[in-house]
Amino acid sequence: MAIELTDANFDEIVLNSDKPVLVDFWAEWCGPCRMVGPVVEELSNDYQGKAIIGKVDVDSNPGISTRFGIRNIPTLLFIKGGQVVDKHVGVAPKSVLADKLNAIS
Repeated sequence: MAIELTDANFDEIVLNSDKPVLVDFWAEWCGPCRMVGPVVEELSNDYQGKAIIGKVDVDSNPGISTRFGIRNIPTLLFIKGGQVVDKHVGVAPKSVLADKLNAIS
């Protein structure tokens, strides 16, 4: 299951991780986010122990969203060593997201 990331725990879980991280910025009211959500959950199962997969509710955590300049959702950030190394905006098939995750693993 994807980890719920918040303004309070983001730095500790994401920026200090020694594993690659996929962060899904989403909101409850966002239709495309509901399409990406199940894909992100599948990836969290597939990459358990190999990567951190997390979700940020932009409505509840405006600090992180502002910090990373998130203007459209869903936005998926791929982070390694505390740095954003790739980004995807919008809906994507699981294979595209898995390829991006594999590229930074």
